[in-house]
Amino acid sequence: MPRQKKEKPQEPLEKQLWAAADKLRKNIDAAEYKHVVLGLIFLRYVSDSFEELYEKLKSGAEGYEYADPEDKYEYGAKNVFFVPPEARWSFLRDNAKKAEIGVMVDVALDAIEKENPSLKGVLPRVYAKENLDPASLGALIDLVSGIALNDAKARSADVLGHVFEYFLGEFALAEGKKGGQFYTPLSIVELLVAMLEPFKGRVMDPCCGSGGMFVQSERFVDTHKGMRQDLSIFGQESNQTTWRLCKMNLAIRNIDSSQIKWNNEGSFLNDAHKDIRADYILANPPFNDSDWSGELLRKDARWQYGVPPAGNANFAWLQHFAFHLAPSGQAGIVLAKGALTSKTNGEGEIRKRMIEEGNLIDCIVNLPAKLFLNTQIPAALWFLARDRTNHKFRNRSGEILFIDARNMGTLINRRTRILTHEDIKTISDTYHNWRNVGGDYQDVKGFCASVPISEVAAKDYVLTPGRYVGLPDEEDDFDFAERFASLQKEFMEQLEEEKKLNEAILESVGRITI
Repeated sequence: MPRQKKEKPQEPLEKQLWAAADKLRKNIDAAEYKHVVLGLIFLRYVSDSFEELYEKLKSGAEGYEYADPEDKYEYGAKNVFFVPPEARWSFLRDNAKKAEIGVMVDVALDAIEKENPSLKGVLPRVYAKENLDPASLGALIDLVSGIALNDAKARSADVLGHVFEYFLGEFALAEGKKGGQFYTPLSIVELLVAMLEPFKGRVMDPCCGSGGMFVQSERFVDTHKGMRQDLSIFGQESNQTTWRLCKMNLAIRNIDSSQIKWNNEGSFLNDAHKDIRADYILANPPFNDSDWSGELLRKDARWQYGVPPAGNANFAWLQHFAFHLAPSGQAGIVLAKGALTSKTNGEGEIRKRMIEEGNLIDCIVNLPAKLFLNTQIPAALWFLARDRTNHKFRNRSGEILFIDARNMGTLINRRTRILTHEDIKTISDTYHNWRNVGGDYQDVKGFCASVPISEVAAKDYVLTPGRYVGLPDEEDDFDFAERFASLQKEFMEQLEEEKKLNEAILESVGRITI
């Protein structure tokens, strides 16, 4: 009897869509193409939301009697964007095969902005460009038309939001170093949110990128059956293109983005929320930024613990976040690992004063390598708490929790690692058990240690977790030869990959020269 052929499991919708969309990209750079694809997903979302309400208004169903489906104020009252006829997805879908479809999409986006002031300056106008083939654009519209079909239409905002988020991550991977500037890997955002648990109050990110911290915070509230209106968000972004992505990312999740501000001066020179004191700050500022205008801010009131060096913004960011914390506020921040040990240009003294005078530093988490798309610089998470004495948690004043998570995470390819849900739960549970009243916390050799400030002072205020957690108990079955061979193989694979990359660069340079 012939063996039955196993059916290949179907890939998730978002992966199928990405593969198809990437195939249509052809010779367009990923950095440019992301605006084409994400703009269409956004357009489909606003049109779906509009048409759902349009049908209710048109039918005169209960609560909608005598309503005019073409009155844009009816939509504003329900927090739905008004979409004029020439911008509705059904119209664009029916005209997708026309040679002028690129112009039609640009006109549609322009019309939506005119009718909805909150979207002014946000939507891309890239569809009539010469490098975007009308046939490929038409195929892309057909592809996006296939999202959230049939029974999924009622939850199209969830489906489209998920696809938008997945595509953001894939474009960041495709762009490499540049992509990491607008996107913090999802597993890191999930860990920050799991640690801080932003359930109610003001959430702030002064370098908000594409808005992942806000999306995940709202998701946390939804998961824990909270009320979205109990959370308000405040953000700032200095890159206008990234700010646009953020505004679209939040709109597609129906998250109020009115307090997401853009100016090209950035949070240091032009703080858009200078009077806000946040309950939660979640942020991934640029690592070791030397171009932050530090020389212009020598006497700034934010430098409570010392003037940060003009050549590195790490301790400027830390003090900026501390300045914006409410009396019981908490912060979770991604920083280059060097900030844990640096003593140059007064950084060691600032760190010392934050520990001794500010009593600010609650927990440090050492992250594994290869989590970030745009840098190989080792990173750590800093958790700050304005009130560590006895505000809804136990009194942790006089101690710091150190967690060494360097050996956690799973490689999804040679260059990229993610933290699994189990990793995130292990780290966040450890923090909560240490922080919470009645928590069941114990030091674990090689992983976590609760350390008195006196011991930190004895180590000259260096905050590297490895110095405090010690080494794990050796396992009897540890095979040194096997581990060495594994590391050697990984090293050789990396060398080979670097060699191929260098050859590709030299080849492209040769083509340009010719």
